[in-house]
Amino acid sequence: MFDAQIFASLRRHRNYRLYFSGQLVSQIGTWLQNAAQAWLVLDLTHSAEAVGVLSFFLYLPYALLGLIGGALADRWDRQRTLVLTQTAMAICAAALAVVAYLHVDSIVVIDGIAFVRGTIMAFNNPTRQAMMMQLVGRSELPNAIALNSSLNNATRVIGPGIAGVLISSFGVAACFALNAISFVPVIFAIAGMRRSEFFATHNRTRAPLLKSIHDGLVYARRTKTVAVVLTMLFVVSTVSINFNVLLPVLARITMHGSAQTYGLIAATFGLGAFAGAVIAASRTRLSRRLLLGAAAGFGVAQMIVATQRSLVGVCLALFATGICYTLYTANSNAIVQLAVPPHLQGRIAGLYNYVFLSSGPLGSLLAGWLADRSAPLAFAVGGFAAVVMAAFGWVQRPWPMPTGAIPRRRRRRRSQIVSVTQRVS
Repeated sequence: MFDAQIFASLRRHRNYRLYFSGQLVSQIGTWLQNAAQAWLVLDLTHSAEAVGVLSFFLYLPYALLGLIGGALADRWDRQRTLVLTQTAMAICAAALAVVAYLHVDSIVVIDGIAFVRGTIMAFNNPTRQAMMMQLVGRSELPNAIALNSSLNNATRVIGPGIAGVLISSFGVAACFALNAISFVPVIFAIAGMRRSEFFATHNRTRAPLLKSIHDGLVYARRTKTVAVVLTMLFVVSTVSINFNVLLPVLARITMHGSAQTYGLIAATFGLGAFAGAVIAASRTRLSRRLLLGAAAGFGVAQMIVATQRSLVGVCLALFATGICYTLYTANSNAIVQLAVPPHLQGRIAGLYNYVFLSSGPLGSLLAGWLADRSAPLAFAVGGFAAVVMAAFGWVQRPWPMPTGAIPRRRRRRRSQIVSVTQRVS
């Protein structure tokens, strides 16, 4: 029963199986690139602030274009959009491989490629989030989101570990080249989906673009559940979720380690995040208490990381941090997506990603500035912010949980309702 619930979306939906299998390969490549790019910048500059600036350029386009990308996700064909954006990101990875292979040691070029990649993400991510409803329907959405998180975090374990070996043996160019190749399976998987098996979730909006964006923002402001969850997420994302900046600095500067050390601590964090995703996937309903508890646990675990100086202590604390991180982000994502009507799915998915990623420029600069003084200080500040946001969410009660995930004990009695809901959604 436990295993069956965890893999429900994979068992029931062919299109989602295609998406999942393609992402399995592609995400490994993405984590290879993320690890190699941060390590390359740190190796060239020996500056934590430079790593923060790299993340600034990666996420800046999302701050500028994220809401537009969400509105367009309700206008454009999502399947075709994803094929185009995934192809464009493959080209970016290939360009980075060429730059590294030719030893073009220019931070400007590396930051420029990050900016282009971030621009593509501004259109890719809202479309990908909104398409989940088309792949699995409303009742399976929390499970599919949790499985996506488990995939993302399982590859977070594998990717940095492989990156540490590849960087030491072949250099960073090998990581970028493998990432470019890894996009091929996901492009074919998306192109091979059967349109006849998509769940009908929306009619494409024909309203003017600015009005579409305005309608999404008004709905988010007036819906307390969405407003509270997104407010919490903005602060936590800005101050507490900057691991792409902090982990390489923690490994190289604080712990005086090598690329293998970085790979180990990044993989340990990813292993914890994977465990959290498995827990999230096994649950049949959303929980406000779990969301707030995970946010608080995420903060406390980061503050414990700040106190550790041994490799074992850091790894144990990062494992706990990873568990709480995925429980918090997976529940936040599912709550927001299930709290909106189908015709606003793309815009609110875009808004969720906008909040989650547009905080990246400011958060990366803040994390880099703090880490230049002390990586433990940056972890302590991030942990404190997450605890404060958990308290904020608790004080704001009551805010209702959206329907969509059905408690296991009631699933049989409501099976017919679920079937109808899937098709209507």
